[in-house]
Amino acid sequence: MQKLTEKETEILKLLIRGYDNREIAEALCVSIHTVKAHLTSVFRKLNVKNRTKAILFAMSNNMFNE
Repeated sequence: MQKLTEKETEILKLLIRGYDNREIAEALCVSIHTVKAHLTSVFRKLNVKNRTKAILFAMSNNMFNE
């Protein structure tokens, strides 16, 4: 697995908390397009196809202890 950037990590944490793309964009003061680009990169780095699989991957691999 490739290392996630700081922004990708922030986005994944918000995704785990149930935020949608609009809410993530607002929370991080970026555009929805930027969120989608980061999510695409997260999916590629985690080798998953969608947000549900990314969440499951992060949780099952104890990526965050929150």
